[in-house]
Amino acid sequence: MHPWIGAGDEDRRRILTELGLSSIDELFSSIPAEVCVERVALDDGRDETAVRNELISMAHANLSPECVPSFLGAGVYRHVQPSVVDAVLSRAEFFTSYTPYQPEISQGTLQVIFEFQTLMCQLTGMDVANASLYDGATGLVEAVLFAHRLKRGKLDRVVLAETVHPMYRRVLSTYADPAGLEVVVVPPGDDGRISADAVRDAAGDNRSCCVAIQSPNFLGIVEDLPSVADAAHEAGALAVQVIAEAVSLGLLAGGGAHDFDVVCGEAQSFGLAPGFGGPHLGFFTCREKNIRQLPGRLAGETLDDNRQRAFCLTLSTREQHIRRAKATSNICTNQGLMALAATIWLEAIGGHGLRDVATASLSRTEELKRRIAELGGGWKLAYPSSPTFNEFLLTGPGTGDELARRLAEEGVLAGVSAHRWGGSWPEGLLVAVTERNTAAEMEAFLDALGRVS
Repeated sequence: MHPWIGAGDEDRRRILTELGLSSIDELFSSIPAEVCVERVALDDGRDETAVRNELISMAHANLSPECVPSFLGAGVYRHVQPSVVDAVLSRAEFFTSYTPYQPEISQGTLQVIFEFQTLMCQLTGMDVANASLYDGATGLVEAVLFAHRLKRGKLDRVVLAETVHPMYRRVLSTYADPAGLEVVVVPPGDDGRISADAVRDAAGDNRSCCVAIQSPNFLGIVEDLPSVADAAHEAGALAVQVIAEAVSLGLLAGGGAHDFDVVCGEAQSFGLAPGFGGPHLGFFTCREKNIRQLPGRLAGETLDDNRQRAFCLTLSTREQHIRRAKATSNICTNQGLMALAATIWLEAIGGHGLRDVATASLSRTEELKRRIAELGGGWKLAYPSSPTFNEFLLTGPGTGDELARRLAEEGVLAGVSAHRWGGSWPEGLLVAVTERNTAAEMEAFLDALGRVS
């Protein structure tokens, strides 16, 4: 293989001509001028360490969760990160591996996928889990398409709670229209929860392939899962639980305990640090009776010719492995490295550790909610009587965008504006609290609320 050689002047000219552009600057014209830097003002002749230190000092001008109190959430969460996760993740045999096509040389990757599947089944209470979904949004999409296939494509209505993460709903919308699916969105009630009666009305009588609901939902509220599952099944639809904050499974029973047919979502909280939108890790679990319609791949355990424990791809239902007409999904990018991170994280902290992380997140959230309720100054909990896990909607003297900006000026990343996503909920900030938020950070948050009242 020849060494890589970067593009030269002639290559750049040809690329720009093909794009119909006259300059590199025109190529990047969509980037706002105020965030562009023509040249970093650094003196000539400085050594690497000096330059690095200067750039670090510049970076400190940014507000980041590592520098100031942060209560950002809305689907991406900061949790404890044992150093062993990055240590294992950085090993060359894992870091450079791609996808386990040849089991004889992919035993480590296959074992990780097998263990990840096992852990997700234990946490969700379901029978089987797959691997290699991109994120929570594609997990939801695959669940809907899965339900549509199980209903033999005859039921085209999808009942979707409005309190499912708005980004997940947008991705589903992208898939639904070409697939001929009708998505009926059910708004929450005055308590921020989806009622079973609203689900029954939207699902009709044997007209819907599935009902999808997130819990804890986008507003941080824990839904009444048993009643929603019953309503879905009464209407002849599959019940799908979506999870965006996987650490909640340390305290809350997964949908498997409430007779759900699918539990899917985002496992970013298990060892993946927030980072400009990714990479993330989707998961998908279901009942064993429906395993043939499982998307992606399934790693299984077997015995080799020497009767030794071995791992293999037991089920691969994408068009690369089987006839195209029989494929269930073209999900194919191997998220094995992300699954490895989640597996190491879960096995490092263990079951008791996961419960401790979840308990600390819940208790600190409840403490902050109590203090805010006593604060006054126009600050209110949007749904004070509804049960939450580690996130809640806070309303105050201004729009969500205004409050986020003013509190950032006070040195606190106070939350994410909820209304900018669109929805029937009040204006305000989604505030997320995890075990990473210290008592001092919570005091700083309350002080900042007092100053902008």
